[in-house]
Amino acid sequence: MSRQPPEQQAPPVQRLRVRYAKRGRLRFASHRDFSRAFERALVRARLPMAYSSGFNPHPRISYAGAAPTGAASEAEYLEIGLAARLDPAAAHALLRDALPEGFDVLEVVESPGGALADRLQASRWRIELDADPAACRSAVTAFLAAAEVPVQRMTKKGLRDFDARAAVLRLEEAEPGGAAGGPEGRVVLEVWLRHQEPAVRPDDVLSGLRGVGGLPEGPAPRVTRLAQGPWDEAGQQVGDPLA
Repeated sequence: MSRQPPEQQAPPVQRLRVRYAKRGRLRFASHRDFSRAFERALVRARLPMAYSSGFNPHPRISYAGAAPTGAASEAEYLEIGLAARLDPAAAHALLRDALPEGFDVLEVVESPGGALADRLQASRWRIELDADPAACRSAVTAFLAAAEVPVQRMTKKGLRDFDARAAVLRLEEAEPGGAAGGPEGRVVLEVWLRHQEPAVRPDDVLSGLRGVGGLPEGPAPRVTRLAQGPWDEAGQQVGDPLA
C-alpha cells in the first residue's frame, strides 16, 4: 500500500515581526534553548499559527541574526506566520505573558513583506571589560589603524582564520552614562559590526585587540547587543529594521 502524500497547508494570511531581548541569566541560553521556549510559548499563548506542509509540520517561524550564547541582547528578531489575522498589540501581550522572564518581547509589528534577514545588515555591541583604560585605548588605536587584523576561532568546520578588522564599522570607548571614561579598572567599548561571512563577533574583536594592540587577557567580558538592523552609512548608525 502506497503512502499517502501529506496534507498541504495553506500559506500564512499574516506575518508578524517580533523584537525580543535576552536578559539576565538567560543570556547563557543557546539559540536552540530559546527556540524551544518560544515554541512552547506559542502553544500557551494560543496564537493561530500557520504550519509548514510535509509529514512533520512545524509552526512557521523564521529566526534571523541570533546572538551567540553568553551574550545579552536588546535586539533579537524573528518572524511568525499566522493562519488568522491578529492585532500585533494583542500578539505582543500574549507572547509577553507566555515567555519566561529574561526572554522579553519588546515589539511586535506586521511584516510589510520581503526578507527580515535582509534588513539586518549590522549590529551595535557594548563590551564591558575589567582592564587598564590606558592599555585599552592604545589597543583600540592600533586596531583601527591596522589594514587587517587576522584572528582565529574554532567553528563547526574546525579552526578558521579571518580578518576581524574588515567587519568593524566603528569602535570607541564609552562609559555607563555615555561619555568617555569610567570607573577605575572598568572599560566600556562600543563596536559596530557589519554582518558578513564569515561572521565577526565581539569576542573576535577582543582577540584582535589582544593580537594587534597588546590588550592583556582578563576576566570574561560582559557583552550586550544594543541594536541590529540596516546600516546608515551617512549617520554611521544602525537603523530600526521594523521601521
